[in-house]
Amino acid sequence: MPLSALEHYAYCPRQCALIHVEQVFDENVFTLRGRAVHEHVDEPGTTEEEGVCVARALPLWSRQYGLTGKADVVEFRNGVPYPVDYKHGPKRAKAHDDLQLCGQALCLEEMLGVPVSAGAIYHFRSRRRREVLFTEALREKTLETVKDVRAMLQEKRLPPAPNDDRCPNCSLFEACMPALAERSRVRRAVRHLFEVPVDGAPVPYSHHKDKDLLGFDRIEDAVVADPKPPKGDPG
Repeated sequence: MPLSALEHYAYCPRQCALIHVEQVFDENVFTLRGRAVHEHVDEPGTTEEEGVCVARALPLWSRQYGLTGKADVVEFRNGVPYPVDYKHGPKRAKAHDDLQLCGQALCLEEMLGVPVSAGAIYHFRSRRRREVLFTEALREKTLETVKDVRAMLQEKRLPPAPNDDRCPNCSLFEACMPALAERSRVRRAVRHLFEVPVDGAPVPYSHHKDKDLLGFDRIEDAVVADPKPPKGDPG
């Protein structure tokens, strides 16, 4: 499993499936900016800077967890690895970035046989680092994500589209078609509303037990609208 799949899944499971199951990938301004940032660290090599050994584009793997990938930068401080992942955006904590970095730490621990307690996200726009501590909670969340991604890949499953604020900036917006996918989800959700009871009369939608959960006043609205998921519904 590519380490990048952890970040994709944590950000949006459907995006992860489109990339790693459907093999779909498109560029937009955000992916191009990220690509430009990584040009600075994609050339493999090792240097020494202020007494710290710095390895760039270091291959990573873990047989235990079935992971493979590449670290942008790994600094070795007194022999202890400190992974640094480059991101193009401003300094801002993002859980999906931390999961991918923790995955790198798990690989380094297995490869080198030493504990890795921390790493950093380097935010290219602000030229600042944000340190990430690999706590037990973060490690557990990372391993949970590994299991979820592996199950999705094995089942070749395409999760539903969230159709929320993440979608307009996603490079896979056109391939994903979140509004259309959401409409299909709603149609599947309300299909059972047309069930016919024993007496042969259709169930009136206004009396249906799931009416409040679906958030529509009329069955016609549920079928033809392009709605957002009801509050509390993860999509």
